[in-house]
Amino acid sequence: MTHEEAEAVLRAAGAAADDAIDIASVALAFAVFDRPEAGADRYHDHLQALSAEVAAGAGPAISDVMQRASALRNVLVDAHGYHGDRETYDDLRNADLSQVIDRRRGLPVALAILWLHAGRAQGWTMAGLNFPGHFLIRLDWAGERLILDPFNDGRALGPGELRTLLRSFAGEHAELAPEHYAVLSNRATLLRLQNNIKIRLLNAEEPAKALPVIERMLLVAPEDPALWREAGLVHRKLENLRSAIRCLETAHGLAEAPAARHRIAAEITALRGTLN
Repeated sequence: MTHEEAEAVLRAAGAAADDAIDIASVALAFAVFDRPEAGADRYHDHLQALSAEVAAGAGPAISDVMQRASALRNVLVDAHGYHGDRETYDDLRNADLSQVIDRRRGLPVALAILWLHAGRAQGWTMAGLNFPGHFLIRLDWAGERLILDPFNDGRALGPGELRTLLRSFAGEHAELAPEHYAVLSNRATLLRLQNNIKIRLLNAEEPAKALPVIERMLLVAPEDPALWREAGLVHRKLENLRSAIRCLETAHGLAEAPAARHRIAAEITALRGTLN
C-alpha cells in the first residue's frame, strides 16, 4: 500500500458512516505513513487468520457470552501471544498496529482493535468503552454483558475491578459513573489510537512530527472542531501562521458551544494581528 492508497483509506473512513468503518484496516493505513511495510498483505492476512481461528474455536454450539470471550482469548492470547506492553509502555510502536502484530505487544486500544476485529467478524456485538486512561471493550450477547481488558489478557472486569482501575487513574475517591460505560464509536476509537502517538510527540517537543499525525486524524474525522483547533495551534507553534488561521477558522465554523467559538475567535484575531 502506498501513501496515496493509505490516504484514500483514511478519507473513505472519514466519509463513511461510523458502523461501516473497518477499524483494523484503517489502523493499518495509519501505520503506512511512518512504516511503508505496514501495508504488506501479510498484516491483512493475519487479521483474516485471527477471525477464522476464532470462528473455528467458537463453533456453532457456543451458548453464552463467557464462551465467546474464551474463544477470543484462546486465539489472541493463548495461540498468538498478544499481551500488554508493560516494560516499554510509551514506545510509539505500541500504537502502530503493524508493529503490534509483529511484536505481539501493544497499548490497550491497539490490542482492543484486534479483539474487536476478530469478534465482529463472527457477527458478535462488541464495542470499545470510553473508560478513562485504559481502553476496555464490551461484549454483549442475549442480554448478557462482559467488560474485557485486552491489555491484561482479556480479563473480565466486574464493578469492583473497574472501580479499582478507575481510581488508579482518577484518584482514590473516584466513583464509577454512566459515562465510564459509554460506547466509543469506531471513529473515536481510531482517534484514541492516534492520540497516543500525537501526545507523546507533543510532550517530546516535536510539533513538526505531531502535525502530520493530527492531519491524518482529520482525514478520518474531518468535522472534529477540537482537532482542527489543535492543528491550528501546532501550526502556530511552527510559525505557519496562515495555515494556523485557516485551521482555526475551520474549527470556529464547526464548533457549536458559544464558549469554544469565542475562544477560537480570540485566537484567530490574535494571529491576524501578527500578520499586520
